[in-house]
Amino acid sequence: MACRFSFMIAIVIAILATSLGAMPARAQAGGDPSVVWLTQAGDAQVRVSKCGGGLCGVVVWLRDPTDPATGKPQVDDKNPNPAVAKRPIIGLPLFSGMRAAGPNKWSGPIYNADDGNSYASSISVAGPDTLKVEGCVGTLCGGETWSRTTR
Repeated sequence: MACRFSFMIAIVIAILATSLGAMPARAQAGGDPSVVWLTQAGDAQVRVSKCGGGLCGVVVWLRDPTDPATGKPQVDDKNPNPAVAKRPIIGLPLFSGMRAAGPNKWSGPIYNADDGNSYASSISVAGPDTLKVEGCVGTLCGGETWSRTTR
């Protein structure tokens, strides 16, 4: 699927190659990442919000929301679980319940729709308009930087 989730592909490639409703207001004091973020590749937007005592991230926009092969909305077709493999990518939770792991940093699993797997990860506020997203497979880690949107 062309250009489908280069932000998720980038994370997995980085890891395996040793090197992963809009709220336009600025983040709250203390590095609260609860806004909509544009992925490094610019192909998706993810809403990060507080949930269940942690943080959740959900895909809210895709540059290419339609699968060119089917003409229908992109779905989670790489997921090995047939019960969820047809869920739409827009609205797909990438992470949920990430827990505080230090100042302006949260850790927990992150889902990669390009391979249907979840990976150990962390997100951290790296500046007023920057969110660092990192993931690891074993000792191999990689990441990318997301930018705050004005959406």
